[in-house]
Amino acid sequence: MQWLTDTMAGEFTLTVLVSMIPVVELRGGIPFGAAAGLPVWAACIAAVIGNLIPVPFIIVYIRRIFQWMREKMPRLNRMVDALERKAHLKGQKVSKYKYLGLAIFVAIPLPGTGAWTGSLAAAFLDMPLRRAIPSIVAGVVVAGLAISILTFGIANLI
Repeated sequence: MQWLTDTMAGEFTLTVLVSMIPVVELRGGIPFGAAAGLPVWAACIAAVIGNLIPVPFIIVYIRRIFQWMREKMPRLNRMVDALERKAHLKGQKVSKYKYLGLAIFVAIPLPGTGAWTGSLAAAFLDMPLRRAIPSIVAGVVVAGLAISILTFGIANLI
């Protein structure tokens, strides 16, 4: 990270971590990075990286995790049911346009959309990892640019 100063490296890392959190994702990570004093490009890159880190793990392992939770922690069955319902509902919106639909869904910078929900939908639609990842990456990059523009303004991006 030679392109970051020593003080910026900490803020960059924290922005990556904040962007990994479900619900918050890069929609909260970019404003967090801005508030921490990162330049627009650094906040956007950190948030995109952080938002993408959990994606392959969600797609590959979420069904096994839900099954394990049902067996070992039956008190969480209602939560697992709600997450599965959400994935199926979002998956219906995505399935019509497949991978393009997944990219568009992830790119929409609104609550209930994003890389985590898109990854859940991809997992429950049995999308192959190698085909789902590029769609989710494209959606996250578009969402990152949109949130950067909303956070920093167009003038700061030029």
